[in-house]
Amino acid sequence: MPTKEQVLEALKIVVDPEIQIDIVTLGLIYRVDIDGNKIKITMTLTTPNCPYGPQLLNQVKSVAEKVEGVESTEINVVWEPPWQPSEELKAMLGIN
Repeated sequence: MPTKEQVLEALKIVVDPEIQIDIVTLGLIYRVDIDGNKIKITMTLTTPNCPYGPQLLNQVKSVAEKVEGVESTEINVVWEPPWQPSEELKAMLGIN
């Protein structure tokens, strides 16, 4: 059975194309639920109008389903709470 840690580690290869930081570090993954060999990922995007959104979601699904033991992945995109960069991330991006 896959673990949350395995899924999160795998998702670190998915990079936001505009910010060039992986989606786990960005804090876009809010939750990973595992039920046997099925996983549900609750996540958000940096903005609701993200032009890369559909491709990013396809990549998340593809990468997650490569984790050993995962047979299917459901992705739930939420807008509440809205994405806010952490203080650490702001420092990485040079935002005050």
